[in-house]
Amino acid sequence: MQHLRRLLDAYFVLQSVFVLSRCFSEPEPGPSAASPASGDRFKIEGRAIVPGFKPQEWVSSARVLVEGGEYVGFLRTDGSFAVYDIPSGSYVIEIVSPSFRFEPTRVDITSKGKMRARLVNYIKTSEVIRQPYPLQMRSSGPHSYFMKRETWGWTDFLMNPMVMMMVLPLLIIVLLPKVVNTNDPEMRKEMEQSMNMLNPNPELPDVSEFMTKLFSKGSSKPGGGSKGSRNAALKRR
Repeated sequence: MQHLRRLLDAYFVLQSVFVLSRCFSEPEPGPSAASPASGDRFKIEGRAIVPGFKPQEWVSSARVLVEGGEYVGFLRTDGSFAVYDIPSGSYVIEIVSPSFRFEPTRVDITSKGKMRARLVNYIKTSEVIRQPYPLQMRSSGPHSYFMKRETWGWTDFLMNPMVMMMVLPLLIIVLLPKVVNTNDPEMRKEMEQSMNMLNPNPELPDVSEFMTKLFSKGSSKPGGGSKGSRNAALKRR
């Protein structure tokens, strides 16, 4: 029994040594992954400006975001900022404020520490518009969280489809007799024929008669009806 117990103890000791040797022999992933980024680090600095406002009125609620929040910076009381410990590369710098709106700027950092600032253009990415460095990020205005209330005007009333449907036929009826020569018998006959074609149902009132009466009112001479009534009265006598 003692011999068997010694063998088991030796087995456990050898197994423990083997596990420890494997743990120390394997490379740790942390240092190897961080080795490419262990180069020189730089800082991005600049100033945020809001025309017409003092920096103390809004800097407390503003933040500087580098590459969407990968690095975060704060603004000083004079509006200046500096974000440290940034490796070489290309980064988008944004100033986030609940009160004012700022345009983002891209900063390119070379391995030697040279800085180049340019405007961010998401449509024409190849277009480069240089900006001064250190950054001078000027606000483009306050945020508009609410839509402006629409006001009523006469143009809204006149351009209403229901109003146009009522006004346009009236204008046609008033202006058509002045544009078309209604005293011409041929023109009147053509109009009557076209109206008859539009009114094929005999039960409905005749549109041609209505148009004839409408256009013949202006051409009838005054006093003609009184003469006809006098002649009719003399014949009766």
